[in-house]
Amino acid sequence: MKYIDEFRDGRLAQGLAARIRQEVNPERGYALMEFCGGHTHAICRYGIEDLLPSNVRLIHGPGCPVCVLPSGRLQAVIELAERERVILCSYGDLLRVPGAQGDTLLQAKARGVDVRMVYSVSDALDIARAHPDQPVVFFAIGFETTTPPTAVAILHAKAEGLHNFSAYCNHVLTPPALRAILATHHTAESPAPIQLDGCIGPAHVSTIIGSDPYQFVATEYHRPLVIAGFEPLDVLQAILLLIRQVNAGEARIENEYTRAVSPEGNRKAQSIVAEVFTLRPSFEWRGLGELPNSALTIRPEYAEWDTERRFIVPVVATTDHKACACAEVLRGVKRPEQCKVFATVCTPDHPLGSCMVSAEGACAAHYHYGRFRTPSPGVSA
Repeated sequence: MKYIDEFRDGRLAQGLAARIRQEVNPERGYALMEFCGGHTHAICRYGIEDLLPSNVRLIHGPGCPVCVLPSGRLQAVIELAERERVILCSYGDLLRVPGAQGDTLLQAKARGVDVRMVYSVSDALDIARAHPDQPVVFFAIGFETTTPPTAVAILHAKAEGLHNFSAYCNHVLTPPALRAILATHHTAESPAPIQLDGCIGPAHVSTIIGSDPYQFVATEYHRPLVIAGFEPLDVLQAILLLIRQVNAGEARIENEYTRAVSPEGNRKAQSIVAEVFTLRPSFEWRGLGELPNSALTIRPEYAEWDTERRFIVPVVATTDHKACACAEVLRGVKRPEQCKVFATVCTPDHPLGSCMVSAEGACAAHYHYGRFRTPSPGVSA
C-alpha cells in the first residue's frame, strides 16, 4: 500500500475485525494499552473499539508529553517569563494547560507576558534573530520525536553566536515511562492489580529510537509489544498480532510499522541528541511521579543556551485540581468518562487538566468523538 486512503479502507478494516473476532479466546479477557495519544485519537476517531469483541479492552496510556508535564514545571516558566520579561515561545497545545496555580500561558499573555505560539523551534530561532536585545526562551517539550529538532536549534544558536536564545528543556523518554507502568501492580485508587496483556508501541517515537529499546518489555515483564502506525488498519493489525501472541503465550517485540521503523532507529538523530543532551537523574511525570533517568537535560557545554542555567527558574510544587483524574487516566487506571468532572465542569473550552487540552489527550479524544463506552465487565482496568 502506498497511499493514506488504503490504510483507511473500510472493507479491509472489516476483514481485520472479523479475523480478530475469530482468533480471540471467548473464555478470557484481553487488556491492551496504547501508549501514544496519536493511537488513542485514531481509535476514537475511527470507532475501532466498536469493531472489537467485548472481551478486548483498549486502555489509554500516558498519551503525550503535554499530558505528562507536571503543572509545577509550567507554572515555573510562567513566573520566570513575568520576572525576566523574556519572549516565551511555545507550541500551541501548551497555551491552555493549567499550571500549578490554575494559571495558563494564555492568561499570562493577557497580563502582558510576551508569549508567542510557534509551529517549530526554528520559528523561535527566527524570533531570537529578529530581537537580538531580548532574551527568547523556547519551551522545549516532547518525547524522542521532537528532541532532535531542539538539539539542532541549539547547535545553530551556538554556531551563529545567537546568545539571546535558550531552551527550557522538558524532553522526556518513552521506555522509562513504559517500564514504570509495567512495574505498577497496585495503586491507591485501584486495589486490584493493573493487568496488561500487551502494548501498542509508539509510532513516531520509534522512528527515532527504533524497536530495540523495547526489548525489556518482553524479557523483563513477559508482555508482547507491537509498534504500530497511526492509521486505523495499522492499529487493527497491531491488535491482531498482540492477540496471537497472547494466545500462544509468547512475549516478543513486533514491528507492524516497518515502512518507517527499523530495529536500530535513526542513528543520525540519535547522534545529534547525544551531542547536546544528557540524562537527568530524575524527573517528575504527571501521574507517574518521579522516574529515574526518564528525561533529558542540556549538556554543560551548551549551558549558555540552557534556560535553567541562564536564569533562576523557581521550583514550584505540583498542585493539580483535586477533581481532575488526569493522573489516573495517564496510568490507565481510569477511563476519561470515569472522571467525575469529565464533559461537565471539564471541557475543551474550560479544561481542568492537560488530558482535555492536548491534541493527543485521552479526555480530548473521548470528548471530541463521543466515545463514552462503558468498560466491559470482567476485563481488568
